[in-house]
Amino acid sequence: MGTHVSEPRRVPAAPDHGPAAREINIPTPDEGRLERAIATQVRARRHAAGLTLADMAERTGISKPMLSKIENAQTSCSLTTVARLADALDVPVTSLFRGADTPREAVFTPAGAGARIVQRGTRVGHDYTLLGALRGPHKRMEAHLVTLTERSEEFPLFQHPGTELLYMLDGEMVYSHGEADYTLRPGDALQLDGEGAHGPKELRSLPIRFLSVVAYGEVQP
Repeated sequence: MGTHVSEPRRVPAAPDHGPAAREINIPTPDEGRLERAIATQVRARRHAAGLTLADMAERTGISKPMLSKIENAQTSCSLTTVARLADALDVPVTSLFRGADTPREAVFTPAGAGARIVQRGTRVGHDYTLLGALRGPHKRMEAHLVTLTERSEEFPLFQHPGTELLYMLDGEMVYSHGEADYTLRPGDALQLDGEGAHGPKELRSLPIRFLSVVAYGEVQP
């Protein structure tokens, strides 16, 4: 079935004592989302089990016309009905609600399409490519591909909220975090607390490439 888009409903705003009342648009909730999720799951699982509507009617005690309405998202199911459907299909009740929650965000960045980012160290051969970022009320994550192409006596140190994961792809370097130093080679991973001062200390084999993923516990202002 196609995606249903609810039409916004118009409601009058609070009285402003003016000659004409203003109106604002308030989108209605995505009505029918739960019904569509149940319809999709019941129909797909019935077909996978090789059951006809008549078979389901016999197993559930629900009439064929009602089952047809359920599978076409034309009616709402009570919890008792959902339980009967789950029993007939031999699946957990919760499996019939899959797809009813809010859409989950994803970010896809094709090779070579990431945005170039100017950060500390850029002028001395540190290249940062943003691979994507997820932000929300309870999460924030950023991923960068970092390339070091020039030897330099000046290495920037970084401090930031959250946890950072470094995954070494090419080259070799000594990376410091607080008072500790780590020699990183291809395939090595280092996870660290971003609040501690950290950054490259010695570039041993250029070019160096590593993946940096920073996960924040909360959205930063």
